[in-house]
Amino acid sequence: MKKPKILLTLLIISLLLPLSIVAHQPTTTSSFANSPTDLEQASAKLAGSILVNGQSMKYLQTLTDRFGARLTSTKAYQRSAEWAAEEFRAMGLKNVRLEKFTMDGWERAVSARARMISPIEHPIILHSMGWTPSTPPNGVKGDVVLLKDFSVDKIKAQADNFKGKILLIDPATIFAEGRLNALMKASDAYMALKEIGAQAVLIPDQYENNIVKARKASLGTKVTALPIAALGSEDNQLIRRSLEKGTVTIEFHYENRTPGEVQVDNVIAEIPGREKPNEWILIGAHLDSWDFGTGAQDNGSGSATVLEVARAISSLGQAPRRTIRFALWGGEEQGLLGSKAYIEAHKSDMDKCIAILNTDNGAGHPNGWKVQGRNDVYEAMKPISNMLKNLNGDTLSYEVSFNTDHAYFILEGVPTLDLLVDMTHYDDVHHKSSDTIDKVNAHSLATATVIVAITGYNLAEQPQSLAPRLGHDAIEEILKKANLLDFLKKSGDWK
Repeated sequence: MKKPKILLTLLIISLLLPLSIVAHQPTTTSSFANSPTDLEQASAKLAGSILVNGQSMKYLQTLTDRFGARLTSTKAYQRSAEWAAEEFRAMGLKNVRLEKFTMDGWERAVSARARMISPIEHPIILHSMGWTPSTPPNGVKGDVVLLKDFSVDKIKAQADNFKGKILLIDPATIFAEGRLNALMKASDAYMALKEIGAQAVLIPDQYENNIVKARKASLGTKVTALPIAALGSEDNQLIRRSLEKGTVTIEFHYENRTPGEVQVDNVIAEIPGREKPNEWILIGAHLDSWDFGTGAQDNGSGSATVLEVARAISSLGQAPRRTIRFALWGGEEQGLLGSKAYIEAHKSDMDKCIAILNTDNGAGHPNGWKVQGRNDVYEAMKPISNMLKNLNGDTLSYEVSFNTDHAYFILEGVPTLDLLVDMTHYDDVHHKSSDTIDKVNAHSLATATVIVAITGYNLAEQPQSLAPRLGHDAIEEILKKANLLDFLKKSGDWK
């Protein structure tokens, strides 16, 4: 049928209308040196390549159905990284490489079996949290006691009460100051519990139908001192009601692999710039996922977008003014480890970084970009944003987020853009077994890819940099306004 392609062609034409408007505005520091025809033709080719003949869903299906869950440090992740590098090479990209960083490995080996023994016999839903040890070979069996404080002193004061017990966290008190603040104290708390003879810790999840998210129980990738499991919401409520009446005894067993330090690959590729090859923008997304689903929205969709943008721009036949680097990161789910390691390895190159574009907010309809609190970036992005109006992708948000791989680039003062996406239904699948490709809307994914491609291409073409690299005081002011400063100082990420 020809009708779908006709509609797509009309969409491409409508996309180009704002380009003509921008092209005939008076020249400013954010305007382009290229002629309007050059810009229109390049953007038309990018949009047509992605919307009509795009490969983003094909890339995504390969990631989810061929490699499945891509937990960092596992064989599935490594195979997907090697495949992505080969795809970049097949596109004709240059300097394709796997850049290694080191972290502690972890993998689920034997799924959990769990049940309440008293006051009633009842199967319960729980799963090992990431980067925690196996239970003993015969599992753990014991009475449940509430844990209301992560303070090491208060834990030690309860030594007689906690010894030999399974501790059930009370979220209302433990997470009263936010989950991140609690996680900063968690490792020391778990060590104290181990030292006084506690057997294990349970952390209730909040989702209906006993659905449990995959996540870690503390910051970093050091394996915790004792077994820690996520507990289904309804089973948590059963245990809490039963504790009000008397003793509750449960047992559970699972096995994890904890190989110690392992090397993990980031995937890096480039389209060298034709005039300013030493200046570069970076378009990135994390390749890794958690291991319950197949990582379609988090973050197969972002990885597919990066691959498709690379394919579309390379197919133009002429390199952009500046170099475009493409990055697929590992270790994002364990604390943005791959992108942080990349910055450390390329610290001397940060002055030449013009902008970072990150995509990791699911495959909902894309709305534009988050400019991470920077008014200069907001103003400089307006001409590019206007190009995306007919895709409803022209929103610019001042929101500052520190939850994915653009984060440590903010601390470097580099202009940073994070794709702004409708996340209304994102938590329905986020880190859950339901994060599969059937939830991904192909049109939204393609639209997001067009937005990333046109933004990235035009940033690489501008005669002027998007915005300057900020110094320490200006960065700190952004962090302070975003209520991130205290946390980043406590975590040691900002001084």
